[in-house]
Amino acid sequence: MNIKITGTGSVIPSKVEQNKSFSNHLFFDSNGDSIKNSNEVIIEKFKSITGIEQRRYIEDNQTVTDIAIEAANKSIDNAKINRESIDYIIVAHNVGDITFESNQIDTLPCLASKVKAGLEIKNPNCVAYDILFGCPGWVEGVIQATAFIKAGMAKKCLVIGADTLSRVLDHTDRDSMIYADGAGATIIEKSNEQGGILSHKTVTYTSEGEADFIFYGTANDKVGNSKYIKMHGRKVYEFALSKVPLALKSCLESSGRSLSELKKIFLHQANLKMDEAIINRFYGLYNKKMPENILPMNIQEFGNSSVATVPTLFDLVINRNYCGHSLRKNDLILFASVGAGMNINAITYQM
Repeated sequence: MNIKITGTGSVIPSKVEQNKSFSNHLFFDSNGDSIKNSNEVIIEKFKSITGIEQRRYIEDNQTVTDIAIEAANKSIDNAKINRESIDYIIVAHNVGDITFESNQIDTLPCLASKVKAGLEIKNPNCVAYDILFGCPGWVEGVIQATAFIKAGMAKKCLVIGADTLSRVLDHTDRDSMIYADGAGATIIEKSNEQGGILSHKTVTYTSEGEADFIFYGTANDKVGNSKYIKMHGRKVYEFALSKVPLALKSCLESSGRSLSELKKIFLHQANLKMDEAIINRFYGLYNKKMPENILPMNIQEFGNSSVATVPTLFDLVINRNYCGHSLRKNDLILFASVGAGMNINAITYQM
């Protein structure tokens, strides 16, 4: 049985937030003490490490449901399917549906139900549910959709990754410059064509405090007790560098395909230097050098939009040849992500 991605769609929010927008922010460390470096120095160091020059935020009158529905409509049109034939709608997110300046996370009903309503799907047998899995949520949603199809429980699934991290930012935290908004959607279905999903790998690490690396926490006492997305950046970096290459290797080897066949790796867009270091270490496991143009990147332009980064980038590459990257029929690629949990997953996929 071959299971393939037959349609894609993405939404890149129109509001552009440049690095210079943070020039007037007051930045504090985790102890609530003012950071001594000037904002110019902070921002320049941030850019040199992450590669981020700007990020995208949704409009004040939008929520994550709006952009998830838009991305879903695009993927349905791209796949040329009847939306009433969709068996599952799986929406991966991390912060729910938050209206502007409310700081109130809304997850009831689930976002997938709101998306189904927005798509005007009337079929009650189309099951809609959410998945909370950190940044690897979209990849895990695709893995779950694959399992449903293999089990005969579904023929077509809509898997969406959408987040609006701009709604949970502590603007006194330097890490707030990383996060962004976006949505990517895919249609997953049984296919008579060769290729598709060849293998997958998922792991969760918690035994050494990994569950606390990315979390919701209170801001420093200068801005009150509301909860915001927080991250221990150094711990995340070290964890990802040591664990993600091993998961990629395990996934690729489970597919029975060779490293030399690999054309692209669609890795969660978290940090430019971190992603490059991960892939360099992955190739190092085979005593090989990382090839040029193996790793498409859009974090410089769009920031870290969490679960949306991988499906958004994939859609941009296959439909717009983003930054000169393109894919052909039968090309072998990897999807992979790492994030809160700490969770890591990967998929070997043949176009």
